[in-house]
Amino acid sequence: MTKTLVTGGAGFIGSNLVEALVDEGDDVIVLDNFHTGSEENLKEVRDQIELIDKPCAEIPNIDFGELDKIFHIGIPSSTNMYRENHLLVGEAINEFIKVLELAREQDVKMVYASSSSMYGRCEPPHSEDMEVAAFDYYTEARLAMERIAKVHYEFYDVQSVGLRFFSVYGPHEQAKGNFANIVHQFYWKMKDGESPVIYGDGTQTRDFTHVDDIVQACLKAMDSDVEYDFINVGTGEETTFNEVVELLNEKLGKSIEPEYEENPIKNYVERTHADISKAEKLLDYEPTVELKEGMDHLIEQ
Repeated sequence: MTKTLVTGGAGFIGSNLVEALVDEGDDVIVLDNFHTGSEENLKEVRDQIELIDKPCAEIPNIDFGELDKIFHIGIPSSTNMYRENHLLVGEAINEFIKVLELAREQDVKMVYASSSSMYGRCEPPHSEDMEVAAFDYYTEARLAMERIAKVHYEFYDVQSVGLRFFSVYGPHEQAKGNFANIVHQFYWKMKDGESPVIYGDGTQTRDFTHVDDIVQACLKAMDSDVEYDFINVGTGEETTFNEVVELLNEKLGKSIEPEYEENPIKNYVERTHADISKAEKLLDYEPTVELKEGMDHLIEQ
């Protein structure tokens, strides 16, 4: 049986990935400190996995046995987290190195969560060959991780694939609270008859990607022949915040108007739009869940 470690496996993306791995028959170990995760996210598979309640910083002190795969999803995933705690940059990078070292010791491939946020100063559509640069603490950490992964590949032959996720939404996101995707945040407000708050005029866009497609990309990246790279995972479509409100009103049978406020956030990303041609070529990836369908899934939960 394939033995697989998933860091952050009780979180939003991680728990969806864990469910898919269990379905494939993997023997799954989840490592999570429950910062934005929840054991409730794992209720469908709790009796089929091993759950370790520790941070990635403790990896050198944990005996995992012999592993076959490592998915490193347990990386703080919100700009606000790093803005509130600048030291999180160093912590996240050091934990990343510990996971890479584990992959080196075990001689296994690692697939990890990178981010589309690093395209914040690039004109869309965003492709991997663009010159990107850190413009806040969060993107500094993510870019450093990609560079360190390359060093480990060149020095030690550690195989890794970083997936630059674009605006992920879907089931198991409740525990993230204010860090959840705006699709979910707007839905939570509007189902209770409240107006969602939009910074600016609502014309900013995101490439909203359902977590099922993120999971698909993770599995394909692990099974691919790619030894080192970073690859976009999105839909290739962008949607305005105003359009999200319109779609939710249509789905909920409501006519709620959003509240518009002046944007207080420095270095705000106005648009994200993934060029997914590299994922299509290297991973045989194809998005399967359109935003309208993904919203139906949220409402049916």
